[in-house]
Order: sequence, then C-alpha cells, then structure tokens
Amino acid sequence: MLILALDTSSKAGSAALVRDDRIVLERAGDPARTHGERLPRELMSLLADAGADVHDVHRFAVAIGPGSFTGLRIGIATIQGLALAQGRLVVPVSSFEAVASTKFRVTAEATGVWIDAHRGEVFATLYDADGGVLYEPTSLTPDATLDAWAAGLQGRPVRFAGDGAVRYREVLERRLVGSAGIPSEVPPVAGAIGLIASAHPERGVHPHAVVPLYVRRSDAELARDRRQVTDAP
Repeated sequence: MLILALDTSSKAGSAALVRDDRIVLERAGDPARTHGERLPRELMSLLADAGADVHDVHRFAVAIGPGSFTGLRIGIATIQGLALAQGRLVVPVSSFEAVASTKFRVTAEATGVWIDAHRGEVFATLYDADGGVLYEPTSLTPDATLDAWAAGLQGRPVRFAGDGAVRYREVLERRLVGSAGIPSEVPPVAGAIGLIASAHPERGVHPHAVVPLYVRRSDAELARDRRQVTDAP
C-alpha cells in the first residue's frame, strides 16, 4: 500500500511517501515559502521523484494538529481534495502522536511532546512509557506546563520531543535538571505520519470527515471576541 503523508503543522512542514512499513521518500518543506505557495505542487514533485503518480496512492494521511492554524487548514484541504478526486480514504494523525513517534534515543519513562504555539506558549501533552496519555493536551507557557505536570513527572526520566522543546530548552534544563532528554533539532514528521497510517488502516475516513485539532482558539477568534467586547454598548 502506497501512502502519501503531509504535515503542515509547522512553518516548514514535510511530506513523505510510505509503502507498507517503510519510508520511501521524505522531504522537509521550505520555511521561506508558505504552504499555500508550495502545495499541491510540492506533493506532485515528491511523487515524481519517487517514480510514482497520484493515481498510485492507495491512501492519504495528514497531520490534524495542533500547530499553525493556517498551515493546518491548507494541508488538510489539500489532502481532502486529492483524496476526494482519487476516491481514497484519509488517515488523520495528531501532531502529538507523530512527534512522539519520531526516533530520539534516550532512556525514559515518559514522553513529553511540546509544539511551539507561539505567544510564549506550547501545545503540550505527556505520554507514559506505553503510549498512554498522562496529561491531556494544553496550551500554556512552558513553566505553567511543567507546573501542571509536576505530580506526573516526580523526578522520573522524561524524553521531550517537538519544536517547542527545542525552543524552550533552557526552561526544561533549568526545571528538570538531569532528568530530561531534550532534542537539539526537529526532524520532519511526515514519514512518521505515513507509518502510523500504514499501521492503523482502520483509522481511514472519508475526506470530509477530517477535522483539525486546535487545542486553543485561533488568534482570529480571540481578536473577534475582543472587538465584540470593545464595541458592546
């Protein structure tokens, strides 16, 4: 089964082709250009470089967030359009799950996924060693996130992943001295999304059923509410 996977949750994002349980080709995007400028041409180029065509794709997979609101909408819409045109199903994959599954060698009893939410916050969730969710997704400052996780961490080794962990490395090192594995870079996650889709074909849904996972309300919604309060008599 050939799967075309896309991640637009971050500025660069990535795309990948996965066949069964193997990443055929994975490519990070160009952060200097918007997803709207690059898609779907970027996906067609990926397919061509792998010697494949969109008609060869058996299933599509896409990151549903959390992450960039605009990026997620563009990525999901692109995959929905391609899948609808080909009559294929789409496997929606949370950014948390995809980032947590990227390889980062460190002995740990828990995995904390931090995705940069901007405005000084991180989208965060904490998994136990078996992949169970210890703390549901939140959008808080790094320090507030660690405060909320204090009971669950209790000094045990924890592996961190995601661009939020890279950005706020200093906070993690200060708060979790010697007990945190922190990445120095952020690998692309489209390959991980494709592998998850390959391992869980039962998650496939019709294109219209794919919905984003935002965790917090968008800046546009917050600005609208502020305007309504200001304009209220």
